[in-house]
Amino acid sequence: MISILAQERLLGATLGSALAGFVIFEQRKLIHESLSDPKSQSVDQSQMKDRIFGKKYRMEFASLWNKAVDQTFEPAIEYLSSRKW
Repeated sequence: MISILAQERLLGATLGSALAGFVIFEQRKLIHESLSDPKSQSVDQSQMKDRIFGKKYRMEFASLWNKAVDQTFEPAIEYLSSRKW
């Protein structure tokens, strides 16, 4: 069996990688949108902050995060449930 310390490190690395990947994906999407729309105006700092940290964005992020965690750990949860943990 994997030790508890190794499990915590693996979980931390997985969650950190997922978060970094999500942030990079969102930044690339914003860059692509700004380049593909010829009518787009330059986005000032306050607009960018609202798009990233606005309520709608946080709600979407929370939903995506929960789905990802559920899908990632579903096999482990099922395994532990079958062993009556």
